[in-house]
Amino acid sequence: MTKFKHMTALAVLLTIATSGAHAGAAGDINSDGQVNVTDVTTLVNKVLGTASYSDDATCDLNGDGQVNVTDVTTLVNTILGGGGHDMRLVGGDISMLPRHEAAGAKYYGSAGLVSDMIAYYKSAGWNAMRVRLFVDPSQAPAAHRQEGVVQDLPYVEALGRRIKEAGMQLVLDFHYSDTWADPGKQTMPSRWSSIGSPAQIADSVYAYTVASLQALAAAGATPDYVQVGNEITYGMLWPTGHCWPTGEGVDGGSWDNLARYLKAGCRAVREVCPQAKIIIHTELSKMDNATHFYSQAQARGIDYDIIGLSYYPAYHGTIPALSQELDTLESRFPAKPIVLAELGYSYAWPLGGTQHDLTATYPYTEAGQAQLAADLVDCLHARHSHVKGLLWWWPEQNECGNTGTQVTSSWWNASLVDSRNGHIEQATYELGKF
Repeated sequence: MTKFKHMTALAVLLTIATSGAHAGAAGDINSDGQVNVTDVTTLVNKVLGTASYSDDATCDLNGDGQVNVTDVTTLVNTILGGGGHDMRLVGGDISMLPRHEAAGAKYYGSAGLVSDMIAYYKSAGWNAMRVRLFVDPSQAPAAHRQEGVVQDLPYVEALGRRIKEAGMQLVLDFHYSDTWADPGKQTMPSRWSSIGSPAQIADSVYAYTVASLQALAAAGATPDYVQVGNEITYGMLWPTGHCWPTGEGVDGGSWDNLARYLKAGCRAVREVCPQAKIIIHTELSKMDNATHFYSQAQARGIDYDIIGLSYYPAYHGTIPALSQELDTLESRFPAKPIVLAELGYSYAWPLGGTQHDLTATYPYTEAGQAQLAADLVDCLHARHSHVKGLLWWWPEQNECGNTGTQVTSSWWNASLVDSRNGHIEQATYELGKF
């Protein structure tokens, strides 16, 4: 793009920018204690090379390692309050809802039997739903399919359309695998397993992402938020994309390969769904992993909008421990909103393999689960304005009323429904207060 075209775009942004962001916020380019149109002017001059201001760390508002017109856009969106997105996400990953409904699950709210759980969640204050997408779940191990690995593209098109028609925001979760993708496994999809070149794998990521998003848009299920990868703390598309959060490669993988794959997916999202916000999602098995990971992403110029984290207290630690890590992330990446993209805590029985016993404060009861949700919401309101979203994982899990075989091979004890009686748990409503 020529400098003239840059100036035209920047002039438009200057025209619409107005004062309003709070003092001390990210974007105070001229260090006058306010974030307003004068900061936009200063940043524009920096981008055009007509100002001597040279603090690149302050000017790099989107954290991609460069200072250019996209940082001006980020600043204008900050001043205007988010660029048109409702950056308050509260909801859950309801990827299994159609399967539970088909099995005859009965859900009971305060007024009795609930006929439409998506509408019910909306009435409880939720405004967003997350849905996972596998490349070809028919190729997943049978045990994984029995755990809930069933979300192919037609499945997601139908569920995504329901979510959008209900007036809720859709968060699409690309796994880039035929099966579960998490810190312990990021298995290459079977259809890409014979591809040896990282460049060709990146091309496949791009083409698959484009085709999936185009199909969803045609089906009336255009996502509002897109996760490029799921819990990719240790990379994705192993072995070539396998790496440590700190930057070292693992088993022949490398961060450079991971960055190539992420850039391919993000580019596809920008081209097909330019209004969608991109989430890069990790987890907190070690609290400092996130800081290391997003520092590597920034150094490699990965174009994304939102930091996504999984937080399961019984695996990851207390709310104060989470709060401390959020402090670090908010300080290190001030231009990046944060979403807790997965959240869960038991209502009756322990989850398997947990590392932290919080039951003295939050017993495995409906009340204990609700108190944890309430305390988390209170903490975020009081201390963490950068956290813009909470998404509970598999809140709809429910075997009550099942007319056939069990939907999955085991119960998810951190559901927001009691599988013994179909009762919708109190934590559902506590989340709605976020």
